[in-house]
Amino acid sequence: QVQLVESGGGLVQAGGSLRLSCVASGRTFSRYALGWFRQAPGKEREFVAVISWSGGRTNYADSVKGRFTISRDNAKNTVYLQMNSLKSEDTAVYYCGASSGTSVPMSRYEYGYWGQGTQVTVSS
Repeated sequence: QVQLVESGGGLVQAGGSLRLSCVASGRTFSRYALGWFRQAPGKEREFVAVISWSGGRTNYADSVKGRFTISRDNAKNTVYLQMNSLKSEDTAVYYCGASSGTSVPMSRYEYGYWGQGTQVTVSS
């Protein structure tokens, strides 16, 4: 089992920045790829970013490339999502997920563990 707890969400003006954190406990953290997804009201959960277990590979959704950066600190069992130049369309609940294996999956169905989510609201 892997337990994930997100934090760092909040209300920010358009153009501002936030950094989300996700702390993991349970099974060996470094063996999992970690991803960030988001879900807006009435919409499906969508992929945002993922980082491999080693931190050497990342993938981003086209909508956030150049604005968001994912990173991880295996010594602290934590994955981060730095979000810059935020837009109103970034408003959503952001979820951290863990996926076993060595790939960097972008499908939510490949993630076996999820956190409870943290709300990000961007005002225009």
